[in-house]
Amino acid sequence: MSNTPASQTDAFWRTVRLEDMSKTQWESLCDGCGRCCLQKLEDEDTGEVCYTALSCRHLDTDSCRCKVYPQRATVAPECIHLTVNDIPEFHWLPSTCAYRLVSEGKDLPEWHPLVSGTPETVHLVGISVQQRVMSEDRVPEEDWEEHIIHWID
Repeated sequence: MSNTPASQTDAFWRTVRLEDMSKTQWESLCDGCGRCCLQKLEDEDTGEVCYTALSCRHLDTDSCRCKVYPQRATVAPECIHLTVNDIPEFHWLPSTCAYRLVSEGKDLPEWHPLVSGTPETVHLVGISVQQRVMSEDRVPEEDWEEHIIHWID
């Protein structure tokens, strides 16, 4: 990826429907925030999804990237692999997520790497989980409720 901000002509997310994106375009929408890699708890009565400060054991909490991304389907079968078939379910994604934003007809924010030209902006503006979470391995699953966070919407 270049280190220059996207121009109007290469801002494919404004003109290409999620369903029509190439694999490269689809993958590039990920801003590297790591928020979707946090463990979530769902209230069975209301359906409300609460994020925890506990990341998947495969998330590198410094880079906010998956350590096993190419093999994640076999190494972590519970990992959610977003596809165009999941678009109706994108409501559980953070409000800052590019997949959700584009599915809702919204533009990408200026800190998104496709707009800013650098993957560092997601960390600089405090959107990422960098240095704010710990691995799920450090807390027994029955205690996850104690780690619910409220800084992700």
